[in-house]
Amino acid sequence: MHIVRATQEHLDILVNLFDQYRLFYRRQSDLVGATRFLGERIERGDSVIFLALSTKKEAMGFTQLYPSFSSVSMQRLWILNDLYVSDDHRRKGVAKALMDQAKKLAVETKAKGIVLETEVANTSARPLYESLGYRRDENYLHYALTLEL
Repeated sequence: MHIVRATQEHLDILVNLFDQYRLFYRRQSDLVGATRFLGERIERGDSVIFLALSTKKEAMGFTQLYPSFSSVSMQRLWILNDLYVSDDHRRKGVAKALMDQAKKLAVETKAKGIVLETEVANTSARPLYESLGYRRDENYLHYALTLEL
């Protein structure tokens, strides 16, 4: 397995993984929309996407991080927004390798840390997060405002 930072040249194989990820979260398949969305993120540098590739250059999984900042600490912060490993590559260390690469990015950019959220029902992912030092926030409530467009 090899972890690379995704570029436009990886877009075709990344889009299929991203579509599988969205299906996991009960969204409809939209390869055209996924291509546009990911292409824009890569082109604009809005996010950092790491892609796990097999020795056969097969896409195994990806993670996407968005930059943010902590005003209180006056430091950079990364939001680990997406993490997905294809069904046939699970339980092989892919998610851990992607998260290790995310941590390396945070260290290299002198970030305060990485934050992530997951569905309460995603019980299979939580042990991995906790084994890597992530702790559930017991101090703050998180709110969301969803806008109808």
